[in-house]
Amino acid sequence: MIFALVLIAAFILTVWLYMKLPQFGAMPAGVRLARISQSANYRDGAFQNRSETPQFTNGGTFPKVMRKFFFGQSPRKQPVAALTPTRTNLHELDLNEDCIVWFGHSSYYMQVGGKRILVDPVFSGHASPISTSTRSFNGTEVYTVADFPEIDYLFITHDHYDHLDFKTVKALRPKVKRVVTALGVGSHLEKWGYDTLSITERDWWETIELEPGMTVHTVPSRHFSGRTFRRNVTLWTSFVLEASGRRIYIGGDSGYDSHFKEAGEKYGPFDLAILECGQYNEYWQNIHMMPEETVQAARDLKAAVLFPVHWSKFALSLHAWDEPITRVTAEAARHNLPLVHPPIGTVVALSELHQHNTAWWQQLQ
Repeated sequence: MIFALVLIAAFILTVWLYMKLPQFGAMPAGVRLARISQSANYRDGAFQNRSETPQFTNGGTFPKVMRKFFFGQSPRKQPVAALTPTRTNLHELDLNEDCIVWFGHSSYYMQVGGKRILVDPVFSGHASPISTSTRSFNGTEVYTVADFPEIDYLFITHDHYDHLDFKTVKALRPKVKRVVTALGVGSHLEKWGYDTLSITERDWWETIELEPGMTVHTVPSRHFSGRTFRRNVTLWTSFVLEASGRRIYIGGDSGYDSHFKEAGEKYGPFDLAILECGQYNEYWQNIHMMPEETVQAARDLKAAVLFPVHWSKFALSLHAWDEPITRVTAEAARHNLPLVHPPIGTVVALSELHQHNTAWWQQLQ
């Protein structure tokens, strides 16, 4: 009995010490927590979605999900062949050229209005606090922090590991002038060495005048947050960027809901909507859109072009690696909605979005 208690105590102590490692970030406290407590979206000690959002949908339960993961039919979650991303020299890009470069999943670099913007960068090779788990697809990690020039604005949509990567963000710190993110996320960044004055945190439906000619609005998404066992102590968000005569919807993870239509009515039409398309399942449809819903969300936003992201780097769900793009292209074609889906690392001029729609993933089947 005493030996068993000692083992339990040792296990608890080990977990407690492990959770103190820097990659887990920090909980909001002090002035930041006081501000969070004033948010209309914060109740009962946690942020809430605008619509009721049960953890599981369509009859899903935790045991069912675990059975699917460990004993269900396993689709081809990674490409048969290694991906071969384009190696673009980001330092040599003409800053006067408005463009976007996608790095797989939800990480991408933009130049808009003479400013350099980086969104949700993950270049450590994994999307987990444990470096040996949730590894990136073979061949996708060809970019490192050294490949990036100075970043004017780092946008972080929420604090999940596949969007806020400790190693990447910490290494980027000397290059980043300003961070724009959701309420509470700054607590992690400060722990990792970022100056409080360089971090701008906002609630939903707020506006930030970044500089003359460049404005960003924070808009709702339907998701959750958390880097430890405790959820929703920081907010999750999407952004509307207005710059260089363009309107771009920078989508964070989200289940489908009325907020897309609201954003479309308030800020649309959009020249480009960058929306998640991947890591979905019928059992958690509230927090990740099915591909057909991604197309509907783009239509709600009145988007001229849809850029589907959140796929082609990590296997975080049960579907085949290329199922998201296959389904979203079929649904977009049904509604005559233009798509842009370039290979990883390709420079896409924002004035020539329609030229990047080849089915490159079919070569890897």
